[in-house]
Amino acid sequence: MSEQDESGERTELPTEKRLREAREQGNIPRSRELATAAVFGAGVLAIIGMGPGLARDALGWMKMALTPDPMLMRQPDQLFGYVGLLMLKLLVAIAPVAAICVAAGVAAPALMSGLQFSKKSLMPDFKRLNPASGLKRLYGPESVAELLKSLLRVALIGGAAAVCLKLGLNPLRELLTMPLEQAVRSGLSFTSTLLLATTGGLILLAAIDAPYQKWNWLRKLKMTREELRKEMKESEGSPEVKGRIRQMQHQMSQRRMMEDVPTADVIVVNPTHYAVALKYQAGQMGAPTVVAKGVDELAMRIREVADAHRIAIVSAPPLARALYREGQLGREIPVRMYAAVAQILSYVYQLRAWRVGEAALPDLPSVDIDEHGGRA
Repeated sequence: MSEQDESGERTELPTEKRLREAREQGNIPRSRELATAAVFGAGVLAIIGMGPGLARDALGWMKMALTPDPMLMRQPDQLFGYVGLLMLKLLVAIAPVAAICVAAGVAAPALMSGLQFSKKSLMPDFKRLNPASGLKRLYGPESVAELLKSLLRVALIGGAAAVCLKLGLNPLRELLTMPLEQAVRSGLSFTSTLLLATTGGLILLAAIDAPYQKWNWLRKLKMTREELRKEMKESEGSPEVKGRIRQMQHQMSQRRMMEDVPTADVIVVNPTHYAVALKYQAGQMGAPTVVAKGVDELAMRIREVADAHRIAIVSAPPLARALYREGQLGREIPVRMYAAVAQILSYVYQLRAWRVGEAALPDLPSVDIDEHGGRA
């Protein structure tokens, strides 16, 4: 470990626990540029897409606003209600565009870091009133990044607008010589192009800012080696971690057990629910040893491995159940099962001799054993 790590340098990526705690406190990556691009772009596209309908509603609203009923002059008390009606119609006209903009404003942060609701983020944080923290933000690396982002914003949006103005300068001059209806259409077309170009600049800026904000958020949450060790030590005592460790140990034990199945001499089955793999080496073992055992799905896997390695599978239901209940992995079988297992192994050895033509086909022995007690 280097001296830099020991001195408290934050070199380790944040753990899931640290990320979860940060989100619970309302500390999530945010990109104002992404939100601005989403709301502005959605508004522009909505206006362009719903242009004819919006134009009709706007024309009707203007006619209603500019040509009021002459009776209002004689009944001033109804003027307030008339103005309220005008405002309501205006809100109804712009409601679709507003709804699309609000949806885009919600979708942008959800795309960035998911929807997070935290009560802690609503609580006042008096640390933000600390002048030292304010100066640090004003003259620190964050301010430099914001300055560069502002310059980039001006360059992208200003560049897009400048290109549109340069290409549309001559058509703008011709508006003075066009009929009114044609001039309005040409002006709206130019305005749409300018808004779309501005939207493109904002999207490009958001594509740069959003990954930077995510990277900067992770950088601030980085941990020192000491913090990482402390958190791991604290989490080891949690039931979730202990359960996960037990699960991993069980999986490793099963994997090792399945690796030992090809070394077995026989698989005693019941015939599908139970399977026990036995191994016996004369002169090296005092009694047959259980190398694998399982029920249902695990029993099926043991049988599949045994079939793949041409290991004898013998159906002896009571013995299989007794071996599964009383036998322990890696240990010799119980004494009371010696005779029954000896019959099974004798049959297997005779079966091997028959396969090479050295003996007649043996008969499957009838093994009778009390699976819950002594030999029957």
